[in-house]
Amino acid sequence: MQNTSPTPSSSPAPHEVITLGGGCFWCTEAVFVQVAGITDVESGYCNGTTANPSYEQVCSGDTGHNEVVRLEFDPSEISLREILEIFFVIHDPTTLNQQGHDVGTQYRSGIYTSTPEQLSVVQAVLAEIAESKTYRKPVITEVLPLANYWPAEAYHQDYFENHPNQGYCLMVAAPKVEKFRKTFANLVKN
Repeated sequence: MQNTSPTPSSSPAPHEVITLGGGCFWCTEAVFVQVAGITDVESGYCNGTTANPSYEQVCSGDTGHNEVVRLEFDPSEISLREILEIFFVIHDPTTLNQQGHDVGTQYRSGIYTSTPEQLSVVQAVLAEIAESKTYRKPVITEVLPLANYWPAEAYHQDYFENHPNQGYCLMVAAPKVEKFRKTFANLVKN
């Protein structure tokens, strides 16, 4: 008798999602949209208490949300470790609730995981950073499972791309993009 059951196909590994808070989401998004292997970047808010908060509510500091980017990535093209290496180069993980002149709990350094496996990678990278003494001060990046995520308003999406000559983009986002492009030239999308 002949076996007529279908043979399993070798379908590609599914994409993963990691969510990162590295200060203003305009800046973080501006970098990660240029990273090879990142298939989608969405600015949003997470790990706060309010359902579907507005930008104004998040900026008030009353919701507990963080400004974040939700990254969908193809692990066959870029590893979570590489994403975290970029993340730790483009922001200061040693300042509490602040990135440069942006101050408030919504600007805290944060990594919000989607799986236990991601948590293991994050913990390993943080241990390596601590051991290497890369920073003069301790890394205070918040590491939690992703919770209460909401996309930011449409006008925040692709902000740097749509407003490259806006003052904040020129003074803050553009230097972060340039730093990424120089430091990780091998990971820039073609």
